[in-house]
Formats: sequence, C-alpha cells, structure tokens
Amino acid sequence: MKLYTAHRAPNPRRVLMFIHEKGMDGIERVSMDLNAGEHKAAAYRARNPVSTVPALELADGRLLSETRAICSYLEGLHPEPNLMGRDMEERAFIEMHDRRVEWYWLLPIANCVRHTHPGLAALEHPQFADFGRAQGERVRERARWLNDTLAQQEWMAGERFTIADITAFCAHEFARGLMKFDAGAEGFSHLQAWRDRVAARESARAV
Repeated sequence: MKLYTAHRAPNPRRVLMFIHEKGMDGIERVSMDLNAGEHKAAAYRARNPVSTVPALELADGRLLSETRAICSYLEGLHPEPNLMGRDMEERAFIEMHDRRVEWYWLLPIANCVRHTHPGLAALEHPQFADFGRAQGERVRERARWLNDTLAQQEWMAGERFTIADITAFCAHEFARGLMKFDAGAEGFSHLQAWRDRVAARESARAV
C-alpha cells in the first residue's frame, strides 16, 4: 500500500500516528508539496477528485481518501491494538468523541490558520482575516470544553487512548505550532496534562 501525505498537515499526521500505534510496516509514504499544488495535479485529481491528502492506495490500485475512512480500513486489517472500539457500543461512543474533536476542535483551528497565517495564503485564496480571527476565539472556547472534559477523564473518549486522542492531539499540535496556542499558559491545565501524556507516546514523536 501507498500513503499520500503532506508535511505538517494535521490530517495526514492523524493517519501516520494511527499506523504507528498499530505497529504496521510496509506502507510506502509519498510526500506531496501542497504549497506547490502537487495535490491538484491532473493525474492525482483524476484519482482523487477532491484533491486532498491523506489518501491510501490499496494493493488493488484503488485510492481511499478521507482520514477516518482510511483509519477504519486499517483497523479492519489490524484490529489490535484496538483504537476504534471493541463492540458496537464502544465504537459508537468513540466515534462520537472523535467526530466532536474533528468538527469542534480541529476545524476551527484549521480555519483560523488557513485564513490568518501568511504561509497558507497559497492554499486559501482569498483569505478572510476576520473569519480567521473569529475562529481563533472559538478555539479558546472549545479548549475550555476539552479542559473540563479532561478534568473528569484521562482520555478524550474515556478510560483509554483511542483515535479520538490522535485527532485531538494532531489538532492541538497544529494550533501549538501555527497559532502559538499554549494550553498551560492559557489556564487549561487538564488539556495541557493530556497533551503531555500523548506527546510522550512513541507515535507522537515518530511523525
């Protein structure tokens, strides 16, 4: 298999962390330069009409895109260590938490960065600075929600590390790098402690 990825982008990092947590080998990485528009090249667009990364090329040549779909496929191939739920009920609640952090945490972070950071101007044209700043304020609101959640439980989805932690961590690190978001300095001590627990994992350091 072959994984199309991009340096520093949070969604490819989610898949790379997932792969590392699974201990999977033999997946070739193809790094794409988003600023150069490699993801919009005709040959790639013909296979992935939405021109996004990550995308996983399967052994039979089909191309699977969308982060969670890729992770679901890999979970099916390598069920252990389990990251997405061992039965119907646990899968549903882990997916709920994963989707929450994807939509209500990662998305406003991405919107803020894409519309305020000069390095992203080539990818987001035109940029809407007011929208970006408003999304940045929303990031702090959502950080408070996550901080309160993590005051009650160790991990995003409850008692164990799951895909929801991978999604939330990759979002957090994107904000930490490009928004200069510092959870501890901004008073979100539980979020900071959770971040440090995830950062200590080998998968967080390897990608």
